[in-house]
Amino acid sequence: MPPAPFLHPRITLARSAVLALALLSAPLAHAQAPAPSPQMAAAQAGFEALPEAERKAIQNDLIWAGQFNGAVSGSYGPLTFRAINAFKGQRGPADGLLAPTERAALARAAQTARDAAGFKVLADDKTGVQIGIPQKLLPKRDVTPSGGSRWQSTDEKVTLDTSASPPGEELAALFEKAIAVNPNSPRKITYKLLRPDFFVVTGETSGGRFYRRLSAGPQGLRGFSIGYDKALAPTVDKLVIAIAASFEPFPTGAVPAQPSAVAGTTANPPSGLSSLFAPATRSNERYGVALALNERMALSAAAAVDGCRTLHVGTRNAKLRLKDDASGLVLLDLEGAGAAKPPGLRSEAVGASEALVLVAFGNDAGKRAAVALPGQSAQAGGKPALSAPLQPGQAGAPAFDRQGRLVGIVTDNPSDKILIAGVAPQRSYGFADGAAILAMLGKAGVSLPAAAAGAELSTGAVVERVSGAVQPITCGL
Repeated sequence: MPPAPFLHPRITLARSAVLALALLSAPLAHAQAPAPSPQMAAAQAGFEALPEAERKAIQNDLIWAGQFNGAVSGSYGPLTFRAINAFKGQRGPADGLLAPTERAALARAAQTARDAAGFKVLADDKTGVQIGIPQKLLPKRDVTPSGGSRWQSTDEKVTLDTSASPPGEELAALFEKAIAVNPNSPRKITYKLLRPDFFVVTGETSGGRFYRRLSAGPQGLRGFSIGYDKALAPTVDKLVIAIAASFEPFPTGAVPAQPSAVAGTTANPPSGLSSLFAPATRSNERYGVALALNERMALSAAAAVDGCRTLHVGTRNAKLRLKDDASGLVLLDLEGAGAAKPPGLRSEAVGASEALVLVAFGNDAGKRAAVALPGQSAQAGGKPALSAPLQPGQAGAPAFDRQGRLVGIVTDNPSDKILIAGVAPQRSYGFADGAAILAMLGKAGVSLPAAAAGAELSTGAVVERVSGAVQPITCGL
């Protein structure tokens, strides 16, 4: 399969306005789910008592064992809990814990799968990235026209390219090009995610699939892309997860040592997952998103604040002012001084399957980092809904049209973290539209300015326009 044009573009980077989202970051505990069961909380305490390197090694091994399709973060949640139980099968209780013998068995199973693929983490001398290559699947090595490295299968049905370029062009602009429709090259974008320092785009052509990731840093842009025949998806989809988990665009230090067949085990294995002896203490928190209406008031979803003993919006204390059961929205009073320029509210109804931009927060290496997510208007049971790749902690996320006008608020909170090849799938969620927002604010005597129609904006421009009003919620339980 000849490489698709998107696999190795000539690209540069400039400072993007989307980087302003980094200023909205706030501390985040390990929150794969808002309210773990007592059994999972016990397993989580044991897991988090382990060193970070071992926690990540377990998740990496679970990927290779075919049980885990999430990001290797070292955080414990329902995905890791279920993956451990799936690996154990009938060998022990479904408690999310690995006894030392089970940990050794997992390491051996993972190493067998790595060996079968010839997987090795390499430092790419052409681009400077660090990336895992399944060398038995991709034995052919070459150079791309843009100067990156290329690995291919012998029949050229699988192609993996790396790329690098100095500072120059905006990441957000390249994201728009990556998702643009090209009538001369029909393809379907199945997932797209823009964050301040990277983007991910996946999709399908008539006969193939592709995954592209591009990251920004002081040295410029670095990324990788992989395209493969659709018939090979059962095998290659799993490898894409492992490759994405290994990818380091701007590595520091030496390439990590390759895992041994008994990685993570020692003569005296740590109790960690095998017991709850001296479990680590952790706070119990839930997360959400709020939209500041003015310097002292914010709008969010009830799902983000129900049952909270303490409540913070950004760094400010907050308290419930009004809860509207009909819409699922809440109005919050904010303590202290603050400044916010709320976006204008769109007056006309959202069109069927209209493309929207959501601004929310996600878990990035233990911190709450702002993200721009693609959404699409929908209907569920005759009520407004929204299709989007949401994760736990993103209830209350505001949605905007391509002109930067507020069109609604997400009222559901996903109960589980699901990732496929490192990215979240589109699912349907409850949604309070503009009419519901107006009705709810009217009860409190609050208003939002109406926004007139204007020119369509890029995702980056929408985010730049609204990011100052979007704040993270931390709920103490």
